[in-house]
This record gives sequence, structure tokens and C-alpha cells, in this order.
Amino acid sequence: MQSLLVDTNIIIDILGQRINHYEESQDFFTYAIDHKIKLVVSTLSFANTHYILSEQLKHSKVRSTLRKFKTLVDVASFNDKILELSLGDEFKDFEDGIQYYTALENSCEAIITRNKKDFRKSDIPVFNPKEYLSMMS
Repeated sequence: MQSLLVDTNIIIDILGQRINHYEESQDFFTYAIDHKIKLVVSTLSFANTHYILSEQLKHSKVRSTLRKFKTLVDVASFNDKILELSLGDEFKDFEDGIQYYTALENSCEAIITRNKKDFRKSDIPVFNPKEYLSMMS
């Protein structure tokens, strides 16, 4: 089974129904679920998503939405090893380093993000949702 790390921005696109990004992210999730692809999400992504969605939705709605979303993905723990690797690395954005090392620690075959430039140093492939779907069709 293929395993993909889903970056926070993709989660927020779909759960926050971001204009110009929602449809692409929805198509990606639909494809992944239909094809039984393992979607890995960092615990950090849940915290960041909660924070951002709380600005536009009621607290109870955010929690309910995240509970439902959690049933679709595998949640990867943010542990000391990932923290150490991220602190000592050259990723410009600390959060991107955490995502990257979470992907490596969980044997993900690719990272799905809208900000590919943030993962230039990645040793595993990085795709945006549209690229991934094009490659799979």
C-alpha cells in the first residue's frame, strides 16, 4: 500500500474549503480513499489546523471536523527524534522540517503539499495534489 504524508496546507484547503484550492484537494482525498492509499498526517498538522480553522469556525465545529477527518488518515506522532532532526537541519521553515522528518520516520513514499519549494532538500518525491493525480492517471 502506498503511503503519503499530507502537509498541513492541503488539510486546511479541504477542511477550510479554501477558494482556489478546495476542489483540487478534495479530488486528491477522494482518489486516495478510493484507491486505499495510506494518508499520513503529523500530530503537529492537527494542532496547526485546529488553530487556523478556529479563526473561521466555532470551537465545537472545528473539533467535530477534525474528529471526522481523523478517521480518514493515519496520525503520526511528533517525537523527540523528529524534533532533534528538525532542529539540526537546514530547512528554512521549522514546521516543514518536522513534516519532512515525519514522512521519513513513517516510511512515506512522497509528500503532498501546495508549497513544493519548501521541500527542495527532500530525498523523497514531493507533489502538489494536481501533479500527483496526473501522475496516477
